[in-house]
Amino acid sequence: MNTTPMEDVLAPPARPREHGAAGPARSLLDRLAGLRQTVAALVEHRSAADPTANDPLRGLYVSREAVSHLLRTWPHEAPTDVPHGAPTEVSPGAPTARPEDTDDRLARAAARLRLTELDTAIVLIALAPDVDRTFEPLYGYLNDDVSRRRATVGLALDLCGTPAHLPEARARFHPSAPLRALGLLTVEEAERPLLTRSLRVPDRLTAHLLGDDTPDASLLGHLHPLPDPLPTAQHDEGFARRLATLLGREPCTAYLREHREGDALTTLASALHEAGVEALRFSGPADRVPELLREARLSGRAVVLCGLPAQPEPLVAELTAATDVTVLLADPRPYDPQWSPHDPLVLQAPRPPAEGTAAWRAALGPAADGFDLAATVAPYHLGGARITRAARAAAALAAFEAAPLTAAHVRLAARQQSASGLEQHARRIRPAVDWRDLVLPDGPLSQLRELALRARHRDRVLGDWRLSAGGGRGRGVLGLFAGESGTGKTLSAEVIAADLGVDLYVVQLSSVVDKYVGETEKNLERIFTEADRTDAVLLFDEADAVFGRRSEVKDAHDRYANMESAYLLQRLESFDGIALLTTNLRANIDDAFTRRLDTVVDFAFPDAGQRRELWRNGLAHVPCAEDLDVASLARDFELAGGAIRGAVVTAAYLAAGRDEPVAAGDLWEGARREYRKAGRLVPGETSW
Repeated sequence: MNTTPMEDVLAPPARPREHGAAGPARSLLDRLAGLRQTVAALVEHRSAADPTANDPLRGLYVSREAVSHLLRTWPHEAPTDVPHGAPTEVSPGAPTARPEDTDDRLARAAARLRLTELDTAIVLIALAPDVDRTFEPLYGYLNDDVSRRRATVGLALDLCGTPAHLPEARARFHPSAPLRALGLLTVEEAERPLLTRSLRVPDRLTAHLLGDDTPDASLLGHLHPLPDPLPTAQHDEGFARRLATLLGREPCTAYLREHREGDALTTLASALHEAGVEALRFSGPADRVPELLREARLSGRAVVLCGLPAQPEPLVAELTAATDVTVLLADPRPYDPQWSPHDPLVLQAPRPPAEGTAAWRAALGPAADGFDLAATVAPYHLGGARITRAARAAAALAAFEAAPLTAAHVRLAARQQSASGLEQHARRIRPAVDWRDLVLPDGPLSQLRELALRARHRDRVLGDWRLSAGGGRGRGVLGLFAGESGTGKTLSAEVIAADLGVDLYVVQLSSVVDKYVGETEKNLERIFTEADRTDAVLLFDEADAVFGRRSEVKDAHDRYANMESAYLLQRLESFDGIALLTTNLRANIDDAFTRRLDTVVDFAFPDAGQRRELWRNGLAHVPCAEDLDVASLARDFELAGGAIRGAVVTAAYLAAGRDEPVAAGDLWEGARREYRKAGRLVPGETSW
């Protein structure tokens, strides 16, 4: 076995070539140089008193001389004859002085985390082998075991000159002590006696003290940048300023209830920017919170979490318990005291600005000058982060088509950012029609345009101009379309959605109505909640099933049916989205619902002139014979728009089977079939 003379071990090593060692790394290396002198002094002291110091097999066995030496040494007294340079006693409760050298990250972290001098010394002793490998054989010698090359609890206390029997000194290694509770120290080998347990610091702490600001690898994919702060005119200036003042004082925990998910993010970004506080925006599981909090403590940053999981209790409880870190939570749900015993400051986040044109223009740049940006983005209620993502998606769509950026690109990208879980309860329709597809009298048509106008400017009128009815009423737009089947009610809803640049969701009543008491209301609540946070048009087709008249209570069925209607009346009051109801018989809708509607549009049966236009619209893209005359069809067959479309489809199939253009006979046959489906007598035919 090769041995190394003790004088060679204690001799200061040749100064290695420093590859840019400066700043934080230089400060830490200087501290380790001082620690080396302390280790050398302790080695010299033990060597002078230990008769086995020069034994080449020392540490591999216990000799008689070693036993005698251990028996003669009283372990509960600190050495009194340590030569100059030996460890000096560090008081367990003495706080660390605030550093003057801004490059000394250990001192800065100790002051920020309120660590004592003993805590700071323990951290330095534990991380020494991770920075300078020459500490390994020295620690092995001091541990009397060449295989134990890390500092132990007893060795750390010896190097600090602190008696190991002091309760306050041993308490620094307790699981609830600051070093371990903050994730700065790991005490390994729990099966061993306390004084022989090895100490280790996380690699992230060592990297931070050496000047590496890369976040912990376990947080990869869970940290996201904050959006750019909005200009003062783009957010609630008073709220952001008060929040910034709070953030600038001391660590705090706040919960912002959002109107819609993501609304509070830009407000938080603005407040943090004004307070000069950097933040870590987190979106991950609760088991990553210890690493997140350690990262926030090391860097002195706040934690921002927008959008809590379905079961937020573990995450919220652990985050709010960290009183030394600023934690900002945001979610549309009201704060539940059951989530955590440490209640945060609960605030109502302000609504986003009604007009986000400036934010859109800043995100899109000069490419937005080619179209009316304000009219294009008015229907969307996206936060700053989603606006930025939508702008990138719109630019990518335009580049894919090798075309200039248009309003269509922006609308499509905005719809993608507003995608939701509504498809679980409703059928999604991407509108492919416009106002030219509607054949209606001027009265209903102007009402439909007004409905789209209300949807586009509701935030300005009801919010900025304060014309909301109060009483908790939302900013929703509600319309009722009443008329016979096939008169264009569903098509009109699709046209409005197309005009606003949003999707149409048709509620499937089969997924809503439930035979069990209370389940229908729960299903409707899920739909309304999802619609509140989605830029879309919600269509209740055949709304009589759920919005019918209340009746006199004669049995339990009537009672529960009336309860369902009462719930809907209350829910419509607080609805913030766009909802359209269709019915074949307006009298079936409860008058209380009608009072809460913004617009009621009556769809009359089309006259001969309108039927002629409907035939022409239906045949616009169909190859037809030259002598085709739809005027006689419109005159002789009293069909609504839906039936006319069905007749055109029948005629098209007949013509396609012959591989010929659609002829007059095909259209007449299609019209006759629609009459027969309705049980009506076909003109020119006799009944038997």
